[in-house]
Amino acid sequence: MGNRAVITTEAKKIGVYVHWNGGRNSVDGFLAYCKAMKYRTPEEDCYGWARLVQTIANWFGSDGLSVGIDTYKNLDTNNGDNGVYVIKDWKIVKRIHSYDKNEKPSNKEDLISFLKELSRSQPKGSQLDENQIKKAAEDYLALYDISESK
Repeated sequence: MGNRAVITTEAKKIGVYVHWNGGRNSVDGFLAYCKAMKYRTPEEDCYGWARLVQTIANWFGSDGLSVGIDTYKNLDTNNGDNGVYVIKDWKIVKRIHSYDKNEKPSNKEDLISFLKELSRSQPKGSQLDENQIKKAAEDYLALYDISESK
C-alpha cells in the first residue's frame, strides 16, 4: 500500500519512483520547487534528474526513504495509485495509468502550504522564504494558464 507514482520525461528513458507522496499536490510541489530553484530540467541532462531526486529525498528524510530512480521500463508505472507523470520544463504534460480523474494542478493555497513544508526539509541555503514560496506557486500555476482571477 502506498501513494505511488513515477515521474518521467517524454523520452521515457529514466524515471523517479515515489512510494509515498505521489499525489498531484506533492508532485506539483516538487516541480514548483525545482523550477523556483532554477534547477536544470531532467530532459536537459543528468543534473536535472539529480536535483529532482535530491529535492524529493530531502522531503522524505532519512526515515522511511521511499524514492528510487531507474530506467523507465523497470519502474512500476501501472501501480494502481497515481501512475505516471510525464514532465517537460518542470510542468506535467501528460498522465499515464492515472486513477485520478482530476487533471487540474493544485490550487494556490494547497501548493503554497506544501511548498512551505517542502522548503523546510531542504538544506538551509536552499530554503525559500515566504515571498519566494508565493512567487514559486504563482509561476508554477502560470505554466497552466491559471491566474488568481480564474
